[in-house]
Amino acid sequence: MSKPIDVYFWPTPNGHKMTIALEEMKLPYILKPVNIGKGDQFKPAFMAISPNNKMPAIVDPSGPGGKPISVFESGAILQYLGRKSGKLYPRDERERAEIEQWLYWQVGHLGPMSGQAGHFRNYAPKLVDDPAKLDYARDRYIKEVNRLYGVLDHRLADRAYVAGEYSIADIAIWPWMRGYVSYDQTLDDFPNVKAWFARVEARPAVRRALEVGAALKARTLAEQTPGELAESAKVLFGQTASSVAAAVAKQG
Repeated sequence: MSKPIDVYFWPTPNGHKMTIALEEMKLPYILKPVNIGKGDQFKPAFMAISPNNKMPAIVDPSGPGGKPISVFESGAILQYLGRKSGKLYPRDERERAEIEQWLYWQVGHLGPMSGQAGHFRNYAPKLVDDPAKLDYARDRYIKEVNRLYGVLDHRLADRAYVAGEYSIADIAIWPWMRGYVSYDQTLDDFPNVKAWFARVEARPAVRRALEVGAALKARTLAEQTPGELAESAKVLFGQTASSVAAAVAKQG
């Protein structure tokens, strides 16, 4: 039996991808919290396994050949876990290509665009002296998220899941759809997405996964004081190569 996989986690959409996959695949794991609002992602020990100083990341002590392996980037982790477990990522190349298209659609489009929409709609107005300066950026990303929801709705018009059978593609996409209100969207405008969303949400493994690490959830934006928000913003937004190097040196 495989040893538990160490999962470096914070309760964000990308973090929830990991717990959903592991629960669905019935792989044992141990949660290793990485408080991204406090700068844990800059600790040298974490950056040794995640050089992009982002979570999630995993360390599988029972990797290929029985030797430990670390993997960062949520899409790569999902593929690794699918290969390891033999679940939700079939061996057939045609089926695998179908899944990978939508997995990369999420990591290259839905995730980044949703993140930017949420940033300019929810965080940025509290961080600048004139919120009106943000109108173009906010509208640009909200519209792009809306376009992407339309793409997904069209895809789901004749199938229950994005690649036919439930797969790591659904696991990648679903957590990013949970925040639709934050991105100024409504699922009522996308009936196929709405039905799919409920279908995935009802899965027992998904419900279990959302409970994992729930106590770690950071205080909401509305609950944070201006000082707390400003401090988190320094850690989360606007990092440069030199500021990351300074943060790592400080952590070390």
